[in-house]
Amino acid sequence: MNKPQVPAAHNVLRILSLLSTTDAPISATRIQRELELPRSTTYHLLRELEDSGFVVHLKNPGTYGLGLAAYRMSQAYTTQQPLVRLAAKPLARIAALAGGSAHLTRLAGSEIVYLHEVRSPGAVSLVTEVGVRLPALATASGRIMLAYLPDAELRAVFTSSGERRRYSEVKAQLIDVREHGWESECEEVSRGQESVAVAVLDHLERPAAALAATFPVGSTDKQALLGALEDASARLRTQFFGNR
Repeated sequence: MNKPQVPAAHNVLRILSLLSTTDAPISATRIQRELELPRSTTYHLLRELEDSGFVVHLKNPGTYGLGLAAYRMSQAYTTQQPLVRLAAKPLARIAALAGGSAHLTRLAGSEIVYLHEVRSPGAVSLVTEVGVRLPALATASGRIMLAYLPDAELRAVFTSSGERRRYSEVKAQLIDVREHGWESECEEVSRGQESVAVAVLDHLERPAAALAATFPVGSTDKQALLGALEDASARLRTQFFGNR
């Protein structure tokens, strides 16, 4: 193997690669040992990675795991055009069933980004166009994805969200959301409209995206709509990430 031209960059990538293959956060000592790095180099690189958000330092028990910046990069990869293409037909059917619109979103820090939207004939124009960003905690799609984040990542999202409620209140709400397996909102985003959403989980049980439908308040059978969303989510997961 050729000697790397930029050793620091090479070692940063090695650290990120190691953290991505572990099931739980690990200590700096283990990182140093497995990568055969000098102790000072290990801590300097970890500090830089932590400052830039690619690594999270869990003070107790003093371990390191991947941070939000690294997760955003993986999210961007997994939710590019292949997932959008796979979701297009199911979303069209769901929009028709809802008599409104259906959309695919992903997390981007404390916000969600709309990747694809389908409107049924006659559906009203909403703010949920492709590329639009909304606060994750203010949407059904955002909350269902946040509900599947590890506590350390959820805390980081909460801190940067500007949310006025206490973290304990938000956490309790999201625990309920996860137990239900879906989330809804009524007129929180658009007047006269309500939404239901489910998460698309990857092979690690992390939220890769969310599927949602928006429709006039009280105008449709919500349970039938949820069934269609859950079926589409399961199919997308199998097609994109393989069997569990």
